[in-house]
Amino acid sequence: MTETLRENITGNPHLLGESDIKKLLIEYSLPAIVGMVIVSLYHIVDSIFIGHGIGALAISGMAITFPVMNILSAFSTLIGIGGATLTSIRFGKKDEKGASSILGHVTLLNTVNALLLAGITYCFLDPILRAFGASDALLPYARDFMSVYLWGTPIIFVFIALNNIMRVSGYPLKAMMSSFFSVGLNVILAPLFIFVFEWGMKGTALATVLAQLLGLIWVLLHFLDKKSYIHFNKGFHRLSFKTTKSMLSIGISPFLMNLCLGLVVFFINVGLMKHGGDLAVGAYGIINRIITLFIMVVVGLTMGMQPIAGYNYGAKEIARTFEVLKYALLWGVSVMTFGFLVSELFPHFIVKMFTTDRELINISARGLRIAIAMFPLAGAQIVISNFFQSIGKVKISIFLSLSRQLIFLLPLLLILPDFLGVDGVFLSLSVADFIAFVVAALTFIYQLKRMKRMLER
Repeated sequence: MTETLRENITGNPHLLGESDIKKLLIEYSLPAIVGMVIVSLYHIVDSIFIGHGIGALAISGMAITFPVMNILSAFSTLIGIGGATLTSIRFGKKDEKGASSILGHVTLLNTVNALLLAGITYCFLDPILRAFGASDALLPYARDFMSVYLWGTPIIFVFIALNNIMRVSGYPLKAMMSSFFSVGLNVILAPLFIFVFEWGMKGTALATVLAQLLGLIWVLLHFLDKKSYIHFNKGFHRLSFKTTKSMLSIGISPFLMNLCLGLVVFFINVGLMKHGGDLAVGAYGIINRIITLFIMVVVGLTMGMQPIAGYNYGAKEIARTFEVLKYALLWGVSVMTFGFLVSELFPHFIVKMFTTDRELINISARGLRIAIAMFPLAGAQIVISNFFQSIGKVKISIFLSLSRQLIFLLPLLLILPDFLGVDGVFLSLSVADFIAFVVAALTFIYQLKRMKRMLER
């Protein structure tokens, strides 16, 4: 363990402007990556339990809930990611008091947010699930899961948001451990509830909520400790309009991205249901878990990049800001290239982990190979989009985040499936990745020239 990491564990974010960029990116990204991979592996293992313990249609039922959960999480990231980014920027400006005040904003706003959204969704759950493509066969599975999951949204919202702030405030390893504990408990409880107690989808959701509760307790204890670099202060419940507005303006990009992702998954499910039926929807549920694993590695990388880029940009250290982007791009593309090769070479082997249903295996394996065709380019697009968010370039980040989902992917989902059926749905994903990369690359080149001019002044 390096000296930089030892100091960062004690909570000294100002090292972000002094230490070697490559070491900082490794030290801040590694815990985030491990945390994200752990969460992704939990979802994969959870789907494996569902597939083998409840059945192939249960996987399809779970896939129906994806767009609903994407939309709910959009409102969580609006506050959580905005708060984490604003925290790192304020650290760069040596404004520790302002960074501490964000804790109360994130906690209160996310709690109220979750209670309102969960209550509305619960009241209209069946019509919502029907609208998102649930057939008579899939509705009971989707309903059972969401009816329990919704009660835990305040816990989930606050835990994820505060964990992100813990990470950017100088405690990346501690943030990783909170994710590790939460996922570990989930992996223990899920098979117990499914195979032993036979609680089905409700047991799966209950395991998720209880595991998130453990993570929330861990994070709250950290921020209640006066020894933590930032912590809850007296009067934390008072909200500042200026701070709230800044958080929301920064968080609007990931908010819209998650909102659009929910919309996109809705059209994916509708297209698959129309051209392939219930099992085709289940195939996407499997493919989504596999794709998400590699994407989350890159997202973890960008989470490590975020405080470094945000701090140095806030401190007007443009050379260091660009250097962290360079390494993030290199490593992000490498990860996605590895994911591309593994998925293209061993699709059936991967899919068989989730189910023994031969038809579902064949649909999933074929769809996986089509969907990840442009994976390496997608890695670069993800890093570039998150970089602009990290330095507070809200309009650019929003544009890059939305362009793939709304401008490119949605039209493709409305056109290609009519000609190519189920293959057209999965092909839409890879074509959108290619176009989005081209747009992100051109935007990056233009902004790079502006940053270099700033450096020369």
